Amino acid sequence: MLSLPPRAPERKIPVKRPAQGNAGKLRIVAGTLRGSRIDVIERDGLRPTSDRVRETLFNWLAPMIAGAKCLDLFAGTGALGIEAISRGAGSCTLIERDRDLARHLQATLDRLKIDNAHVVNADAMNWLRGPAQAFDLVFLDPPFGAGLWGDAAARLESGGWLADAAMIHVESAVGSSLALPANWQLHREARAGAVQFALYRRTPTIPLS
Repeated sequence: MLSLPPRAPERKIPVKRPAQGNAGKLRIVAGTLRGSRIDVIERDGLRPTSDRVRETLFNWLAPMIAGAKCLDLFAGTGALGIEAISRGAGSCTLIERDRDLARHLQATLDRLKIDNAHVVNADAMNWLRGPAQAFDLVFLDPPFGAGLWGDAAARLESGGWLADAAMIHVESAVGSSLALPANWQLHREARAGAVQFALYRRTPTIPLS
């Protein structure tokens, strides 16, 4: 397993939930499910990824999304994972700790007749200690107040969860200082209001002989 250098402390910056065009609802931006509704359950710390961020992100991902094996690690509403499926991803695993949110997310998948995604009701950090499978695309968007980016990234990298050239979407509050693996190379970045988001490409590490 990869041994990562000590990480600098991460700065946790509180952020207000971005306003949505229709309170309590999201819409899939493009693809086969374009315009489909996702109902949002009110939960402290739940911060759905906005339409604007999803549109920009998936424009970046357009060359590689078809057939991709995806992981939505802190799924919440499932907007990122469902958007990926809508745009041609091969499959998506959605991890959600909150039991009610997980049930609601499964109901959304059933309503939209999505059969190539599944919901796991588990704590993401504990789930990453289990048997690994390599994903092509990972959405890393934990609750901003929890400061989990560095630990989650380290477990993804060292635990065998990432394909050789995996892409990782990281979303955080503007001004956050994140400690990410050195072999995650920044591909694109942008901001939307109080949120900054970036897409990283993993470069495989070469074991020392």
